[in-house]
Amino acid sequence: MKNTLRKKRRYNQRNRGPRVRANEYIRAKEVRLIDETGKQIGVIPLEKAIQTAKERNLDLVQVTDKVDPPVCKIVEYGKYLYQLQKKEKEKKTTKRVEMKGIRLRFNIAPHDLETRANQAEKFLKKGNLVKIEMILRGREKGLGRFAREKINKFVQTLDEKIPIKIESSLKRTPNKFIMIVSRDQKQEGKSKENT
Repeated sequence: MKNTLRKKRRYNQRNRGPRVRANEYIRAKEVRLIDETGKQIGVIPLEKAIQTAKERNLDLVQVTDKVDPPVCKIVEYGKYLYQLQKKEKEKKTTKRVEMKGIRLRFNIAPHDLETRANQAEKFLKKGNLVKIEMILRGREKGLGRFAREKINKFVQTLDEKIPIKIESSLKRTPNKFIMIVSRDQKQEGKSKENT
């Protein structure tokens, strides 16, 4: 008899969305039950929870298995799957916020400061966070007060161009100052209403 290799058959596996355990497929003996209105019923045996769901013509769906006993909810199975798929699509479509950096020097010229402010404005208009850094070298490390003033002046210049919100206040590390800002949508809306 010849030794032949068998090919594994690959079945057409389409993406059916998230796998959710429901009714008899739940593997726990006890579950923490939440009814269709969102009211927490408590920890009860699985059989009783399934029976309660069937009496209401609904399904028992396992929401999370990360806790012991797992959390289950009485809902319509198809509707629950639809909601999960909808949430996953929203996650995919939401834009990730990038962090862009603007580096300033202690001895930066006013024109260069204006150029950096224009660049930061472009980043903010695209919806990115902007990390403002001022690197201090040598004797500049002892002049922290002046460095703070320059960064604050830069932030004021930027705020005149586009309303900003300070995400992370000015912090000092041994050789630099760091501040994170973002676009302030609320202030922008108010200024448009006033004009």
